[in-house]
Amino acid sequence: MISGKAYEVNPRIVETDKVKGVLKRVLIGLNVAPNFVMRLFTIKPNGIIEKHTHPWEHEIFVLKGKLTVIGESGEVVLEEGDFLFVQPNEVHGFRNDVEEEVEFLCLIPKEGGE
Repeated sequence: MISGKAYEVNPRIVETDKVKGVLKRVLIGLNVAPNFVMRLFTIKPNGIIEKHTHPWEHEIFVLKGKLTVIGESGEVVLEEGDFLFVQPNEVHGFRNDVEEEVEFLCLIPKEGGE
């Protein structure tokens, strides 16, 4: 078994033309687990991961705050304790519309990288 403390993992700042105000911590990476990756995302107020797709699924679990999920059919707000399954190739994005940070776990198969 391998254990650790999430907030002792150094976050990577993710900033692109489609991603703003996002920190990512890889809690369990492919160097440890052969099939899945567990990541902890923090989205700062007004931060966004714009709509996108990819050929792998992911599972989301909201730990803190309110996460606006952007999909093909509109938007939904998830709160602490809510979960979401994103199917392969499904259009999705995430946004923080509140004045506190949003944190969520995102689990993906190895095909998604880290």
